[in-house]
Amino acid sequence: MIRHRSYAVPLTAVLLALATGVALGAGPLTDTRSSASPGPRVVRPAAGAGYGDAFAEATAGRLYGHGLSRRPVAIVRLPGSSNATVNALAQQVRAAGGQVSATYAVTGQLVEASQKSLVDTLGSQLAQQVKGRIDPRASTYPRIGQLVAVAVATKGGAGAPPDEDSAAVRQSLAAAKLLTLPTGDPQRAPLVVVVLGSPVNQAIADGFVTGLAAGARGVVAVAPSEDPVLAGLADDGVTKRVTTVDGSETAAGRIAAVLGLERAWTTRGGAFGASGSDGAVPLG
Repeated sequence: MIRHRSYAVPLTAVLLALATGVALGAGPLTDTRSSASPGPRVVRPAAGAGYGDAFAEATAGRLYGHGLSRRPVAIVRLPGSSNATVNALAQQVRAAGGQVSATYAVTGQLVEASQKSLVDTLGSQLAQQVKGRIDPRASTYPRIGQLVAVAVATKGGAGAPPDEDSAAVRQSLAAAKLLTLPTGDPQRAPLVVVVLGSPVNQAIADGFVTGLAAGARGVVAVAPSEDPVLAGLADDGVTKRVTTVDGSETAAGRIAAVLGLERAWTTRGGAFGASGSDGAVPLG
């Protein structure tokens, strides 16, 4: 018993010293310096921190294989979408050999439920003006999506200059402050990226994206990880015709979106990305 007591006191003292040092940030667990070799403290990054994005960016060129070579891509951004994400997506499109024909900004009025009457009335008028290009059975938001497709997209295998109908729809949507146009008179593109932003009514998102897909060769909708509206597109069956990719705040997610564009040239649909039910990356 005496021998055990003689060890207990020193051991307790050591433990208290260690605890005090750790609490003050100056203990042996937090400082790699010694009195013999003073120098700056070395802080090593957490294992794998940023490695996924760094790896994706380093290998993106080989993954793309110029799969978008000379193919025009239109970007349609919804309210609240990130400028950084839009710019980074455009950069990746170019890295895959594609051409960003233009970026169009959907305004809040087009996707706000309180503005449905305006969207419905204008959509009905424009559908009459461009007869034969809009499904007469389409309801408010699928119809406005089809009209935006007339303005920015084409089903052909190459870009196309704006025709009389697309020019008229562009002007009308811009005048009604439903769509902000880029400068110049950009060509229409067979591939479209829809960049989601602030949450919108799911039925509005479903209708708009479905309508847009009706007038383009391929559409990819992107959003940050676990975005509820993007997930809703899959739940509502929109991914039968539209490819979705979440994780757009990461380099890996944006690269997956561009791979989705390459795939959409021949294969429509699917849910991919960080939470995609069809896999992380749309290959093949």
